[in-house]
Amino acid sequence: MSLLPAADPQQPKARILIVEDEAMIAFAAEETLLAGGFEIAGVAGRLETALSMIEGGGFDAAILDTNLAGVSAGPAAEALGASGRPFIVVSGYLPSQQQEVFRGVPSIQKPYAPQRLISVLSEILPLHLKPPYISA
Repeated sequence: MSLLPAADPQQPKARILIVEDEAMIAFAAEETLLAGGFEIAGVAGRLETALSMIEGGGFDAAILDTNLAGVSAGPAAEALGASGRPFIVVSGYLPSQQQEVFRGVPSIQKPYAPQRLISVLSEILPLHLKPPYISA
C-alpha cells in the first residue's frame, strides 16, 4: 500500500537524476519517485559518473547527496548550477555544516519521509512537470 497518491498517466513526468552513493538510499529514492509519478533519468553513485550524466543532460532536475564515497559532490553542484537544471540537496549533514556551494539550495536532511522528498522536489519543478496532486 502506497502512502502517495496514484500518478496520472496523461501527465508529463519529470525525469530525475539521483546522485547518491549509498545503494539502499538510492533505491528507496527511486521507489519513492516512481510511486510519486516521476521517471528516473539515472543514478550516479560516484562523482565522475554524476559529472558525466550532468553533462549528458536528459533530466529535468536532480537529487544530490553532498558526499559521494568520501568525496565532496561540490563539483556536481557547480555543474548542475551551470546547466540551469534545478536540484535539491539530500544529506545527513545540517545545512550549516555543508560547504558553501550547497547553501541556498533546497535541502532535506536524512533520514526523510518519502512525501517530504516528493514535496521539496516538486517545489523546484516547472508547473507542467509537477505531479498533479501537488498544488501550485
